Amino acid sequence: MAKSGNDADALIIGGGHNGLTCAFYLARAGLKVTVLERRGVVGGAAVTEEFHPGFRNSVAAYTVSLLNPKVIADLDLHGHGLRIVERKVANFLPLNDRDHLLTGEGRTAAEVARFSNRDAGRLGAYGERLDAIADVLRGIVLEAPPNLVQGGWRAALPELIRAAGLGRRMGRLGLTAQRDLLALFAQSAGDWLDGWFESDPIKAVLGFDSIVGSYASPYTPGSAYVLLHHVFGEVNGRKGAWGHAVGGMGAITGAMARACAAKGVTITTDAAVREVLVDKGRAVGVVTDTGETLRSRIVVSNLHPRLLFQKLVDPAVLPADFRERIDRYRSGSGTFRMNVALSELPRFSCLPEPGDHLTAGIIMAPSLAYMDRAHADARAFGWSKAPIVEMLIPSTLDDTLAPPGRHVASLFCQHVQPQLSDGRSWDDHREAVADLMIDTVEGFAPGFKASVLGRMALTPFDLERTFGLVGGDIFHGKLELDQLFSARPVLGHGAYRAPIPGLYLCGAGTHPGGGVTGAPGHNAAREILKDLGRR
Repeated sequence: MAKSGNDADALIIGGGHNGLTCAFYLARAGLKVTVLERRGVVGGAAVTEEFHPGFRNSVAAYTVSLLNPKVIADLDLHGHGLRIVERKVANFLPLNDRDHLLTGEGRTAAEVARFSNRDAGRLGAYGERLDAIADVLRGIVLEAPPNLVQGGWRAALPELIRAAGLGRRMGRLGLTAQRDLLALFAQSAGDWLDGWFESDPIKAVLGFDSIVGSYASPYTPGSAYVLLHHVFGEVNGRKGAWGHAVGGMGAITGAMARACAAKGVTITTDAAVREVLVDKGRAVGVVTDTGETLRSRIVVSNLHPRLLFQKLVDPAVLPADFRERIDRYRSGSGTFRMNVALSELPRFSCLPEPGDHLTAGIIMAPSLAYMDRAHADARAFGWSKAPIVEMLIPSTLDDTLAPPGRHVASLFCQHVQPQLSDGRSWDDHREAVADLMIDTVEGFAPGFKASVLGRMALTPFDLERTFGLVGGDIFHGKLELDQLFSARPVLGHGAYRAPIPGLYLCGAGTHPGGGVTGAPGHNAAREILKDLGRR
């Protein structure tokens, strides 16, 4: 007979960073919290694992910027061992055998001037205009969006007040910034950047952020918002900076787990959930894959919305229109993720000697047109003939990841089809595409292929079955206008509450979306505590 328990005030499904963040805040308010993690390691997609003997890396999520400062401070992540180091150079863009672009504090303008004095002169205004919008949006990252509700004025009044506050905040933007905001939500990143700059290298560096994790061209309408989404972050108090967690991304979730343990949270691994229990219209617990029934006052899901509502919740208890919207919820990424063990550092033809450029995000995609062709190729053939590869070499900043004199590299590769067309399986094509990605780096850095000691390749299907990223989508759903803010994941349920009382969402499929931020977990906890009458 399956065991039954009634120990927890809150059961959290999924021990990724947002689930851990939510657990911490609930426990700090006095709730008894249990986190159930399907895998044998806590952390979700933000984990550090050995992928080749003696070589460890952040095997999925791989770089730090968007982790919210308030979450870092509240959980005292630094006190629990987290240390983040900044890249010495922000980005390195090899163009050909002879030339490149380096960006970073104090060097970007001079570098861009080698290609266009006009563009160098416009960088300051571009940054100021984008920062003005980013600062306002940073302010709403840790707020629940106004929710469309039914039930008369008493139910609607709090949401109207919340919407009015948002309106006042947006109203503080000048007309120029309001026009920019409209453009960034509606335009493609390519159109936005073409309006600012004339030279390909700076547009490529800035435009890369618009296609990170998405299956889109930089000329896809709406891609400008994805660019903006990546500007929200900061590292060690420096806005817009990117860094590396010493010990890999698992150091973040490891510190979160220790913060949770200090508040009495129970974290159980190898504990997959097969069903959310609903009794008399209310979520009252879960059933695990082993048949154990666990009961609680509330259930909180850190899963992708489609995994929760299509696999764990009886469709009969969901409103028909809600089920239809979840079925239509768009999720899919053009991402092919690789971890590579190296015998030595790569030597790029355009900058062959080791230096600070190897600590950067190394973008192998020299123009927006190149990125556009990569997307078109993938749509036509299944993967790009000339793919986009961003490479990070975290061992240049962190010697804990590889044996002395050796290195690890993260390859974030695009574009590939989330689900291969014509009935093909990613299991049959993984290694051929991995070879293509290695060959692409080899074209910029001769000798790279010979330095590869071992590799781990993750197709979109691998990302889905290992980490629950449906369609390989690192954001838990596309960041498009009808899937943002109050409409994430479904309009009317954008404030972290499912249509079933007692069931909440705290993952990246809620506002403000994907990235290792902790914000959805923070916001969901606040709304849960509000419903429970706790501070």
